[in-house]
Amino acid sequence: MCDKKLNQIKPISYEADASGKVKIGGVYVADLVKQFGSPLYILCYETIKARAQAYREAFKKFYGDSLVIYASKALNCKALCSIVNQEGWGIDVVSAGELHTALSVGFPSSKIIFHGNNKSIEELNMAIDNGVTIMLDNFLELELIKNILKSKPNQALKLMARVTPGIECHTHDYIKTGKLDSKFGFNLDEFDKLLSALKALKGEFPALEIKGLHAHIGSQIFETLPHRDSTKVLLELYKKAKDEYGFEFTDLNVGGGLGIKYTENDDPPEIDQWVEIICKTVKEQCATLGLTLPRIMSEPGRSLVGPAGVTAYQVGNIKHIPGIRTYASVDGGMADNTRPIMYQAVYSADIDGKTHLAKDTKITIAGKYCESGDVLIRDILLPQINTGDILMVYSTGAYNYSMASNYNRATKPCMVLVEDGQAYEIIKRETLEDLIRFDQVPKFLS
Repeated sequence: MCDKKLNQIKPISYEADASGKVKIGGVYVADLVKQFGSPLYILCYETIKARAQAYREAFKKFYGDSLVIYASKALNCKALCSIVNQEGWGIDVVSAGELHTALSVGFPSSKIIFHGNNKSIEELNMAIDNGVTIMLDNFLELELIKNILKSKPNQALKLMARVTPGIECHTHDYIKTGKLDSKFGFNLDEFDKLLSALKALKGEFPALEIKGLHAHIGSQIFETLPHRDSTKVLLELYKKAKDEYGFEFTDLNVGGGLGIKYTENDDPPEIDQWVEIICKTVKEQCATLGLTLPRIMSEPGRSLVGPAGVTAYQVGNIKHIPGIRTYASVDGGMADNTRPIMYQAVYSADIDGKTHLAKDTKITIAGKYCESGDVLIRDILLPQINTGDILMVYSTGAYNYSMASNYNRATKPCMVLVEDGQAYEIIKRETLEDLIRFDQVPKFLS
């Protein structure tokens, strides 16, 4: 694992020379923009690898039997799936598209988990046929799986079940998923009904394996207590399942949600600190309840790829409103980063070539799209900003590309992976022809 501190806003490979010009992965940002255009997603391979190793080594140190699983909704593309596979992780997917992407690079199906609160019959069949573990989310899904297995009675299938443990955490309401009022998973008052249904399903289809339970309490969490409490609740359910229904669950999926630094005010735990608390809780709770230690699964997404990403924009129009605000508009915005308008997310940024100068000018970074709310960063302190400058927004590796849209018929940006002085194009920039290739004009209009 890299000995540099991981809990930082900028990628590990970030360098700024005496003139304020920035390199990432040994490549100047200005050269990347010149070659690949802007907006441009830049992804640091060294950061991803270091954080992947940090998770893996921490579980090895504090526990042993474990599988770290990448929550690929954060950023799913063939290159990321390949990196995750090389690092020995598993991967979770929530759609046929994410599953297809993982399978397309040879990701082992035994290490793929299929999540989702409304999986289609087609998606369930795809998962079952490929030997993927399904994370059961509701009773309708259970019935759909039962009907599928009737036509494939000897089909091997691994199931886990998602529960909502009723744990609150201090994060945005939209990304709180472990509270009782959630669209995800089985509520605790449904647990007996769930276990009865699973026992009946296992009786009807002996090849079925019921592996364990999963809970995910939210995202971008800085507290450790909610994760500890959620883990305790899960293991109490394991005890009930064993004593009252005869289930010997072997896997415990504690979810993800560890936060990252977007600004200097953010103070998330270090990866090994979070892992240590989870592992200690599992050991203590299993000893108290008389349970065999399960394999621990965890599902980080943002905390793997978020800090690895930088988005480079070029500054265009600058509008001064005396006594009120100065807007600097960039050539991207809410179509390539929807988080500020969706979650009121806050980011840090620098101007390439000016990182050595004092940040003494208050600027609002505006997007180019036709919405007044299309503001990337409000009232950030930067050096004097000028048309043509390259603005670098940090910690954009997670949820920026994966939530990008073609709003205003924008083309989605290119993404490059940088490492050891080389840049590799891992997602091509969309073209104008890409935007219209699925459009159809009825004959009566032509």
